[in-house]
Amino acid sequence: MKILQDILSQSSLIFATRIVGAGLVFLVQAAIARFWGATLLGNYMLIMAVVNLLMLIMPLGFQTVGSYFASDYRAKKDAKMLKKFIFHSYSHIVLMAIIVAIIIVPLASQFDEIGQKITEAWLPIVILSSSIAIMYVNGSILIGLKRPFAAYFTDSLFRPMSLVAAFIIAALFFSEHEGYMNLLYIISFLYMFIALLQFFTVVKTAHNIEDLVEEREKESKRWWRFAFPWTLIVLASDFFFDVDLIILSAFLDPHQLAIFGVSSRIFILIAFAISAVYAIIVPDMFEKEANNDRDGFLQKISEANLIASVLSLFLLLMVAIMGRFILAIFGEDFTIGLWPLVILCSGLLIRSIFGPASLVLSIYDRPYASLPSVFIGFFSLISLNYLLVPNYGIMGAAIAALLAITIWSASQWFVALKLAKINISLFSIAKYYSLKPKALDGK
Repeated sequence: MKILQDILSQSSLIFATRIVGAGLVFLVQAAIARFWGATLLGNYMLIMAVVNLLMLIMPLGFQTVGSYFASDYRAKKDAKMLKKFIFHSYSHIVLMAIIVAIIIVPLASQFDEIGQKITEAWLPIVILSSSIAIMYVNGSILIGLKRPFAAYFTDSLFRPMSLVAAFIIAALFFSEHEGYMNLLYIISFLYMFIALLQFFTVVKTAHNIEDLVEEREKESKRWWRFAFPWTLIVLASDFFFDVDLIILSAFLDPHQLAIFGVSSRIFILIAFAISAVYAIIVPDMFEKEANNDRDGFLQKISEANLIASVLSLFLLLMVAIMGRFILAIFGEDFTIGLWPLVILCSGLLIRSIFGPASLVLSIYDRPYASLPSVFIGFFSLISLNYLLVPNYGIMGAAIAALLAITIWSASQWFVALKLAKINISLFSIAKYYSLKPKALDGK
């Protein structure tokens, strides 16, 4: 299976660079905990959670569908429409960055302790969120244009390397609180520089795409129809724990928040390996669609789903064995996060078993069908946090997250089964292969 070899080879290299980059990030976070204390680490993680949520909003969802439409236009050789999509994506970031810069301080002042921390760092927050938003749009488009290494290496290696450099400067020349604030300023400007360099790679790559489409229909409505639901889908998957950390800041003290934050970051790193498996097949999927090869299209999804599930199980076992040693890097008191971490990673396995339902629903032109599952998942998360965290602390937070992920994944799988007539769960793969012609007729 050539697709199997391609996925394993490319995703292994991408994941390896992600491991190196994550190692650098963990090193900086561990250094913050040891040099400046767990409280400042908790504050740093809270600020970065706010940055990540703003970053998700600024492109107005276009970073979530960049690979989708870039793959589509590359396969159709529609360079003009690709360039229009790129222009719209970046113009949203500029507009939203201006709006955020105007409203962030008045809005944050409405909250007590959390608002004070945000107000204090409002300028780095705006620059960081804008920079990372540009990087995510860059990466999404480059994936669709079959430049996965150019997409992932910026986020996997260059960003962590700049973070290390910024911390060294801040730690050497400033005291604890001053060092923390200057760290935010330094990385914000370094991130913007890296984002702009990657942007020029996007422009150069898009310029090389052929333009063979003469008659074009307006695509802007289609962009928005996909972008909005996928923003919420990505929020519920990639930024699930950024939302969770902000919610938990009302229940946990900064020290506990730092421990759970570290555990959730390890989970996010592991989840990236699974995301890389699916991201690599996206351009090939659109080529199959463009060539009306639906059988090959469905086969690629099935193989990627199987690989993701097996990889999730392997990584869960590795976390159970090595997790304590990784957490101990931050300090011995962080090792109490081992079992919460194992519980969180179990959620990744559950998510992989249920399959990429959101992707399938979008391919079948029903992206909005995922939204009820997203709302159910977040409602479950908030409710379960309220019930479990006050009595069980970070263990309760982990159980709440696991149950919310399970409810959300099962709900999306069920919707995909009913609407797309495809069962993409791990336990139905053999049956799924035998029913491919039927699934095609059902569409």
